[in-house]
Amino acid sequence: QVQLVESGGGLVQPGGSLRLSCAASGSILSIGDMGWYRQAPGKERALVAAISHAGSTTYLDSVKGRFTISRDNVKNTLYLQLNSLKPEDTAFYYCNTFPPILRYWGQGTQVTVSS
Repeated sequence: QVQLVESGGGLVQPGGSLRLSCAASGSILSIGDMGWYRQAPGKERALVAAISHAGSTTYLDSVKGRFTISRDNVKNTLYLQLNSLKPEDTAFYYCNTFPPILRYWGQGTQVTVSS
C-alpha cells in the first residue's frame, strides 16, 4: 500500500526558504508523475508544481522562479524547494501523484510565512 509522508514545513519570515520532502513507500515515485499541492485556510487544495517521471516540470504561475520541484527515484523522495517566500504562500502542503489519487493524501506539512 502506498503511503506518502510530507515533512519540512515550519514558520519562516517573508523572503525566507524551506525545503519540503515527501517520502514514499513502495515504488510510486519511480513510475509516476508527482505533484505538490497546497491548501490555504478557506481555499480549495490546488496544484503548486508537478514533475513527470522523465523530469519535466510545471508550476503555478505565482510560484514560478521561486519554487523548484525535484525527485530522487532511488530514494523514493519528492522535494519542493521554496525560496523568496511570501505570506500568501502560507498553507498546508501535500504531495500526491499527478493527477492526484484520493487515497494517497497524507497529513501534509504546514508552511507559515509571517514576520
